[in-house]
Amino acid sequence: MLVLRLLNVVAPAYFLCISLVTFVLQIFVFIPSMFRDPSTTPLFSPALLHGALFLFLSANALGNYVLVIQSSPEDLGKDLNLGKGAEVADWLDGSRSPGSALPSTHFCRLCARVTQRHDHHCFFTGNCIGSRNMRNFIMFCLYTSLACLDSLVAGMAYISATLSMSFVDPLAFLTLLPHSISQFFSGALLSSEMFVILMLYLWLGIGLACAGFCCHQMLLILRGQTRYQVRKGMVVRARPWRENLQEVFGKKWLLGLLIPVQNVESSYRRQKEK
Repeated sequence: MLVLRLLNVVAPAYFLCISLVTFVLQIFVFIPSMFRDPSTTPLFSPALLHGALFLFLSANALGNYVLVIQSSPEDLGKDLNLGKGAEVADWLDGSRSPGSALPSTHFCRLCARVTQRHDHHCFFTGNCIGSRNMRNFIMFCLYTSLACLDSLVAGMAYISATLSMSFVDPLAFLTLLPHSISQFFSGALLSSEMFVILMLYLWLGIGLACAGFCCHQMLLILRGQTRYQVRKGMVVRARPWRENLQEVFGKKWLLGLLIPVQNVESSYRRQKEK
């Protein structure tokens, strides 16, 4: 438990550090290298369009990241019929009385809260993912993967121009790291260039991981399931996939796809049902 609590603090700091490094490299290294002659640069040049695209992706990733943290799980422990002398954690192992706990709820020992429609605990946000912040978490994974892949392309263009090498051959990227390590220790490669090359592989890993996790999460949403329900073997009521999507993203899903906003509609509907 101590290791998990430590990870719950280190992982968000690690993500913010990677985000800061990515932003600095993009704004102060990659994008300026795309300008051949700033005095004659047209308004809609590829460099300016790339910068606008990166800022859009970064703003959405960071905005949804903040909303995931702010939209904390509901503190439902005070509303549960735990019985006299019972604690919230007592009904985890089946000791609760029938009907005492709400459906699809789970008590997280790290958050010390009961989350409705609990999916999993995300260490990179230090928060549980449930009914209130599921949509923002999906958008956070989506835009993080796009921002990483955008940085990967910009970084490869920078390395290609700096080291005068071509990535036309797919094997060139796979052999880039071992060749760069040998050149770095022989003194033929600068520390800054080696750092950018290491960041290329980091962006690739994070981008693919977030994209795969986002696709897996969307598949569960279409089925009306959560990761916690699948792990526990819980049976869920079959519903049309459109209703499952609307429950998570709401009717105004396009607004949440373009700008980071809370799913106010879903929160209002839950309050109305109560």
